[in-house]
Amino acid sequence: MAGGTEPGGSSKSDEEWEQFLRESVAGAADAPKEPSARARAVTRRLREEPDRPPEGWRTYTPARPKRRTGWYVAGLLASVVLLVVALAPGWVMDLFPGTDSSPQAAETARPVEAPPTQPARRPTKDEPFRGSPAARWASGAAGITVPEAEAVGAMTASEVERALDRSRDFLVASSLDRGVLRGEHPDKAIALINPHQKDVQDFLGAAFRSPSEKNDPLRLFSRFQPSRVHLVGDVVKTRGRLTYEQGERGALQVTADVTFVYPVTPADAGGDDEIVRTIVRRELVLSWDDPDKVRTEPGTFSIVSYKNDMTNGGCGKPTGYFEPPFGTDHAAEGGGADIDPYDRSAPVGPGASAGDGCRRATRS
Repeated sequence: MAGGTEPGGSSKSDEEWEQFLRESVAGAADAPKEPSARARAVTRRLREEPDRPPEGWRTYTPARPKRRTGWYVAGLLASVVLLVVALAPGWVMDLFPGTDSSPQAAETARPVEAPPTQPARRPTKDEPFRGSPAARWASGAAGITVPEAEAVGAMTASEVERALDRSRDFLVASSLDRGVLRGEHPDKAIALINPHQKDVQDFLGAAFRSPSEKNDPLRLFSRFQPSRVHLVGDVVKTRGRLTYEQGERGALQVTADVTFVYPVTPADAGGDDEIVRTIVRRELVLSWDDPDKVRTEPGTFSIVSYKNDMTNGGCGKPTGYFEPPFGTDHAAEGGGADIDPYDRSAPVGPGASAGDGCRRATRS
């Protein structure tokens, strides 16, 4: 049987044809093979990027981790800031003017404790209250809380309201009026006192005529001698409240408990003035009497009692004026008991005039 015919008429034997078929199926050792897909890709890349060496078959280069130097630096700086705040809070506060915190809510009842201690900060002319709790207090009459008026005894709610307003007017005229603070006679305040209350009228006459330990006008009025002391700015910080109840013989009895903070400087001071805060807490009990039962004048009250605590106001012989200690005098101020002038959690103690033992402020 013929195995096949080559072109040109030549033919192959059956053995040769069978061998050819076997090699075609098994593949000859030197027969050309089709390149793999990877080989084709590598060949193509070499043609396109002749200078780039080919990657290895199982080569893997992990991504380099990102350096976190920024986080370490930020953490270190934060630690330093916290350390500085802990060791020198006053210095840090000085970098940010007006950072004595937000205004304090009005006082409507006696507090249960003293206000927290503030970082020690030197007062300045622009911020005479910084570094003290008074920095958060209201100014002037706004710091004196007046309760809502209700009828008491024979007095209607409107009459009680009028008596409360005039009681506050007395505090303003006696302890906040700029003229009185500069040493003027407190005529407006005295006009609100029952002129028929003999013991009080005798006290007032003697106190302004010849001040003494017994008759000291500072028990009711705040006065500074302008030739020696100047007030810093136009603001006096205040904190306190009025309360009321029915008194004797149908009267309305009003109690005022208010602390006043006066920043002052020597009258002859130079550029970098020393500032001292004179702090006075007054507790007055006023009786708005029934004119049918007590001799009085319309729109006036009788004084039932008065007490005050005073610091940084002088410890010498009464002169009728506060005598704030400046310079070396300040270090020697106060030979009596220590007192926190901002602590309003307890009732007012005995008077702090020279005759009753001068108090030494634990802070001002």
